[in-house]
Amino acid sequence: MPSSSYEQRRGRVTEYFDRTAVKAWERLTSDQPVSGVRATVRAGRAEMRETLLGWLPHDLRGERILDAGCGPGELTGDLVRRGAEVVGIDVSEKLIDLACDRLRDDVEAGRARFAVGDMLDPSLGEFDRVVSMDVLIHYTLDDAVAALSELSGRTRRQLVFTFAPRTPFLAAMHAAGKLFPRSDRSPAIEPVAHARLAEALEAAAALENWQLGRTQRISRGFYTSQALELERLS
Repeated sequence: MPSSSYEQRRGRVTEYFDRTAVKAWERLTSDQPVSGVRATVRAGRAEMRETLLGWLPHDLRGERILDAGCGPGELTGDLVRRGAEVVGIDVSEKLIDLACDRLRDDVEAGRARFAVGDMLDPSLGEFDRVVSMDVLIHYTLDDAVAALSELSGRTRRQLVFTFAPRTPFLAAMHAAGKLFPRSDRSPAIEPVAHARLAEALEAAAALENWQLGRTQRISRGFYTSQALELERLS
């Protein structure tokens, strides 16, 4: 069961996207012009998305994948094009509406399904793989490990996700509690050292049948995030 700190932070993330920044994120995840700061975020996110996709098979036909924290559905669309059946879930109703609009043909064809809610909801069922990009960056180390432990129990093969690596820049951002300028700042990120996260994952009882795989850090201006892979042992 999610902790109270997880639920409190999830509530702040929901408020941020639904009440404050949905227009900014709609623009950021499109080809519309953006400011210099957001251009670096857009470039970093595109590179991270390609990194995560590079860790997945090119042929995903017959696989069911959870896009945990799908936002407006960028990764969902990529996964559908590889043949997967994708469930995209996000706490933001407005971003889910945007995803449904952008991937309307895939939704109508049954290749993609979107839902508003918690990525840890057991009613979502089981998956071959889970992909979660720039979601756990908002949660504490303990809550992130607990979330991955929960997801692992319903995942057959692979978990790929990102976290906020502890760097001087992100430490300063965390101290300020800000990422974007002016009124559409994001909820505070929770930087964590890679070694500390790896140690916590290896010590988690629910992950004893999983092993750490690849990792890759992406830093582009105001965007810094690190991908990490967990693979189920055969």
